[in-house]
Amino acid sequence: MKINYSKVYFIGIGGIGMSSIALYFLNGGKLVGGYDKTKTDLTLSLSKKGAIINYELNSNIIPGQFKDKKNTLVVYTPAISKDNIQLDYFIKNGFNILKRSQILGIISKNKFCIAIAGTHGKTTTSTILSHLLYENNVSFTSFIGGISENYNSNLIENGQEIILVEADEFDRSFLTLKPNIACITSIDPDHLDIYSSEKELEESFKEFAGNLKENGVLFKSFDLPIDGVDYGFDSKAKYSIENYRSENDCAYFDIKYQNSICKDVKFKMPGKHNVCNALAAFAICKNLKIKDYDLVKSLGTFKGVKRRFSYVLKTPKILIDDYAHHPNEIRAIYDSVYSLYPNKKIMAIFQPHLFSRTKDFMDEFASELSKFNEIVLIDIYPAREKPIKGVSSKELLNKIHNNKKKLVERVDLTDYIVKSETEVIVVMGAGDISKEVDNIKNAILN
Repeated sequence: MKINYSKVYFIGIGGIGMSSIALYFLNGGKLVGGYDKTKTDLTLSLSKKGAIINYELNSNIIPGQFKDKKNTLVVYTPAISKDNIQLDYFIKNGFNILKRSQILGIISKNKFCIAIAGTHGKTTTSTILSHLLYENNVSFTSFIGGISENYNSNLIENGQEIILVEADEFDRSFLTLKPNIACITSIDPDHLDIYSSEKELEESFKEFAGNLKENGVLFKSFDLPIDGVDYGFDSKAKYSIENYRSENDCAYFDIKYQNSICKDVKFKMPGKHNVCNALAAFAICKNLKIKDYDLVKSLGTFKGVKRRFSYVLKTPKILIDDYAHHPNEIRAIYDSVYSLYPNKKIMAIFQPHLFSRTKDFMDEFASELSKFNEIVLIDIYPAREKPIKGVSSKELLNKIHNNKKKLVERVDLTDYIVKSETEVIVVMGAGDISKEVDNIKNAILN
């Protein structure tokens, strides 16, 4: 199916994945509209570019232009409730309705497709890869799940020969893709509300790997039980990191592959997990025949991804904002921040994301958070879910083995932080905790 519709209406248009597709269609000259529950920087940016967006969950408020069934395609995100009133309107009236992942499958179907998958790391890897391709004048369009600091966008366009997408395992949506090059950064237990077991999650990733086009190439983290070109810190990997060190908020390392070595690579996102993501992007670019010198130079100009170990302040206190919402991600943040600031007191501010994830990993969250000098929790961000009995931030707090811990109301958060003696503050969570970061910054400065 080709997208011959002149109008596209997005339900959940403000989502990080949905908004990049909406922008793609806006740039392509289509009339774009949609619904989201709250105004954000993403929805306001789309509105300025011509999107018609409403924020009331009411079918009567859908603009008349998009009630034209013949010329309107409807796109929705699986994060939207199945009983959403606007979605129900389009279903009952026989509109053509597609999931976000199906649209990406259509856009990339007849193009050279690169798909980046993984329970963690796919956004950072996709954003680094987009920067390397852009800097080396490759014709591509990328849909990424974060905001690139270099381009201030989650859609990066430099032509149409390659389509680069994040392959999302949630709802098995990545199985709609047929990539020429695929990458799997990690397979950690997650989305156990969708998958019945870790094994089922792993099998889904193997199915994704099996969807490669003929002569396709899979890149994968060294420790994953899937066949492919491996990369990582292990010297046995096809692409490996050597001589890693952190200095002045940057990472320095060597890249070794085949009979070649790139020495003293500078990368502005510290942490071994971020360096592994950079290595994956480097390996993919080598498959595209880009020269070592050019790749090393481009890695040095990569500024980062918003909310991925993002420095908000460096003085008088250090304030870092990160999307971490899984125990393994919190562990990676802990390792990174303590390697950079081994002699400073560090506070973790964490907003759990989803009742189901908090329930599934309650003990693991408690274990990782206990390592910080001080821990502050706020209430769980429910997203698409309803509360689960016995699952709360208070219950998580009780399991944290640390005397300096507290559950804080959001209205009291900045006051509590300012009074703390900790020198480094790390804000973590995939919900709306990011809205508090500017308030924390301003309170520290004042």
